[in-house]
Order: sequence, then C-alpha cells, then structure tokens
Amino acid sequence: MSLSNIGREVGLTPPAVAERVKKMEDLGILEGFNAKVSYTLAGYQLKAIITLRAFMGKLKPFLEMVQKLEEVINCYRITGDENIIMEVVLKDQAHLERFIDELIRYGETRTHIILSDVVSDAPIRKLKQH
Repeated sequence: MSLSNIGREVGLTPPAVAERVKKMEDLGILEGFNAKVSYTLAGYQLKAIITLRAFMGKLKPFLEMVQKLEEVINCYRITGDENIIMEVVLKDQAHLERFIDELIRYGETRTHIILSDVVSDAPIRKLKQH
C-alpha cells in the first residue's frame, strides 16, 4: 500500500504518513516490509502445519538444519508436548512424503494440511490500557 493510500485511509498527507512510518521504524515498532507471494502461483499445491516432538539430543541439530529447508516459511519453538511448529509449502503429496521422511530422523511429526485461510496477516492493534 502506498503512502498516499495510507494517508487517504487515516486522513493524513503522504509526507505526514512517511514521517510517522519513519518514527515507527526508528522505535522498532515496524520491523520491515514484505511482499505477499502466492504459494500456488509459485508452484506449490499444498500448505501444511507440521509439529515435531524432537527425540532426545535431536532438537539442537534440528534447529540448525531447519533453517536450510526451502519448504519452511515459518518455524517456532513452542511449549507443550511438541517442541516445534512449522508452516510449510509443498509441491504435492509425494513432496510432503519426502519432507516428512527427512523430518522423522529428528523426531515424531504430526501433519495438518491447510484447507483455507480463515485469518491471515491480521493487523496487530495497540493494547488498550485498563
């Protein structure tokens, strides 16, 4: 979205929007800007959430290896029974099978195919003070 479009939405001039964006960048509120790429138009047919419960001694090697996997678009360490939750994109079911075969060297996996987005890239709103 352009600064002009943002300005029209919030009732400010483009220079005023630019000044506020710069200030939020300086404060670390805005961490960067990204293009949203269609995974299907990029050649991927499946999007999935995969959790991993790492085997003893395999979490650290997994954390080093996962950063190199082109299929992984988000990966988080989590609390609970599993250690890791990942969002991945895959070309097809055969690709999914090969990907899981690679992961199971590090732990037990659980896979959830994403059927559709319900909430995606929701804005982060300022917390209200009580």
